Amino acid sequence: MFLDAHRIDDLALPHPPAASALLRVAAVFTARITGLDDPELTASQWNALRRRCLVRGRFDPDAVHAYFDQHGWDVFDPVRPWLQDPSLRTQCPHSTGINVFVPGRPAGNNLAWFSPHSHHTAEPVPTAEALQILLIHHYYGRSGKGTPRTLDGATSMKQTSGPLRSSVSFHPLGRTLHETLLTGVPAFTGDEQPPGADACPWEEPAPPDPQAPPRPPTWPGRQLTGQNRHAILLVPGQGGTTVTDAYITWATQQPKQITTDPYLAYRFTPERKNVARRRTIHRADASRAWWRDLETLLLAPDEHGTHRRPAIFDTLNDLPEPVRRSLRIRVHGFDQDGKAIDRQWYTALTPPLLNWTQEHDPVKAQRIAECCREAEHAAHRLATVAKQAWDTVARSRTTQPPWAGKALTRYWPRAETVFWRLLDEPGTGAPTAFAAAAAAALREVTEAARIRHPSAGRAVAHAVRDLYRQPSAPRKAA
Repeated sequence: MFLDAHRIDDLALPHPPAASALLRVAAVFTARITGLDDPELTASQWNALRRRCLVRGRFDPDAVHAYFDQHGWDVFDPVRPWLQDPSLRTQCPHSTGINVFVPGRPAGNNLAWFSPHSHHTAEPVPTAEALQILLIHHYYGRSGKGTPRTLDGATSMKQTSGPLRSSVSFHPLGRTLHETLLTGVPAFTGDEQPPGADACPWEEPAPPDPQAPPRPPTWPGRQLTGQNRHAILLVPGQGGTTVTDAYITWATQQPKQITTDPYLAYRFTPERKNVARRRTIHRADASRAWWRDLETLLLAPDEHGTHRRPAIFDTLNDLPEPVRRSLRIRVHGFDQDGKAIDRQWYTALTPPLLNWTQEHDPVKAQRIAECCREAEHAAHRLATVAKQAWDTVARSRTTQPPWAGKALTRYWPRAETVFWRLLDEPGTGAPTAFAAAAAAALREVTEAARIRHPSAGRAVAHAVRDLYRQPSAPRKAA
């Protein structure tokens, strides 16, 4: 992958959360190979080194071999299997099962609605696919009860969720994999870190001690690859081409460490009493189009703002002009609840948008932010007036009126069309344009009711009037 990165367009992984995890691992590989992991480099020196690496056009083969030759990468090594803990063979009374390991398969008492697998038909998984699933569990794994693990006579089944659970990641995407990997390396933002203090799990002399105090999330290795909450061990099939079983349990009972993932967006709620809960990740939502987050991605950090774009964006302004102008953003999301339910994973690809950032085009960035806010405000108003109209016609109050949900489903595709049109028409008022899209959506979903019932026509007419009368979205404090 690294020797031929300049000849590869992109990574083709079918599971977005596995791709997001692999990009984090690969960012550490890239930093190690190029020397971008030196914490003693100043910001200007770090940017200059990355520019030289980009201009060179490929990774140094000697540096690639020098790094990979000094570590073990065997997924079935009996002593140090990659990103696994061989002690689970003796510390767990039984394996977890291949069906629990593979997302989407029914396991335990769950019914097999959409899968032919069952407890008695546990089909092996190709090793290459199993490695992707291994990464998914390490980064997006569930919490709750897992396979028991006994240490020093004490047994526990409690496991906590992975560091990226229910998150959406934003990764730079270059014209080649070489550009993607280099632009995806996060810069060091800490105050002090001695050289050599950072290590990835595979760079350690032994597997992590589950009872040891957590080590600080040093940059970039432990920050991106050392926050795992799950211990896993794969059981190979004959010849090592498949995985037939797996152990999955807790890796540590220590509290999660506070760190800033460079590919995640964050939201701040200063009024919360609990300080630890004032900062939350921007959660993945499979029903939410990527363009609705452009305001967060493009506006520069603001100490008074409630949103913080991914820190990786702060390193992209100093890229060579041809790279910066062509750079797109890959969105990888995994819509989950905070504990055990996996809903849907998704991916999206933006057009080149770095020229729209506040640092390069403040007028465009503010226009995009305005349109994003007006689109959300119109959606909120649509849900409100659609509910009021339904309550008036049905003469009953319900928390989930059918008109509201159906209207929003039809509104968002219209809103996206309006959004891109407004970017080319800076003089057009955004509130009126999005109100018109909301009104059209509401009329469409209520057409049959308006034909049959005059009262529905009157209620919808009042709702449309309210859509146009509502004031625009409130502006954020400067």
